[in-house]
Amino acid sequence: MSRVYLGLGTNVGDRLKYLNDAIDYIKKIENTKIVRISKVYETRPWGYTNQNDFLNLCVAIETNLKPKDLLQKCLEVELNLKRERTIRWGPRTIDIDILIYDDIICNDEKLTLPHPRIQERAFVLIPLIDLNEKLTIKGRLLKDWLSELDVEEIKEYIGNE
Repeated sequence: MSRVYLGLGTNVGDRLKYLNDAIDYIKKIENTKIVRISKVYETRPWGYTNQNDFLNLCVAIETNLKPKDLLQKCLEVELNLKRERTIRWGPRTIDIDILIYDDIICNDEKLTLPHPRIQERAFVLIPLIDLNEKLTIKGRLLKDWLSELDVEEIKEYIGNE
């Protein structure tokens, strides 16, 4: 089984429900099991900023699926949860990114591993550190990358939708 880390985000409608529904769908992916789920964090939008705040979390899974097969399953989950791709980094019911897949390095038109912007996004690094503080990207610990970023706008989510 391969160890994979997924990033989930949502900023439309009942955000917590979308995260939970996505997790439920991921649990049903064949030859895949969820190992750990991070805390949920509320974050300001990144990239396109004229939109609602996001809820983000990361999930550690074990799977026998190949990276592109897992990507297809993640896209199916997004489709099931009515994800629309109209604005890059825009509002979404759910976004599922494959962040790290074992030690695989891949860079093609459909999938880049590890995810190309992990080290720029505190909203990804913080929940990833929740799951495994020893993870490295490009030879550096996640917490070292995080030390270079602004984390003020990222808060653990405690509230209700």
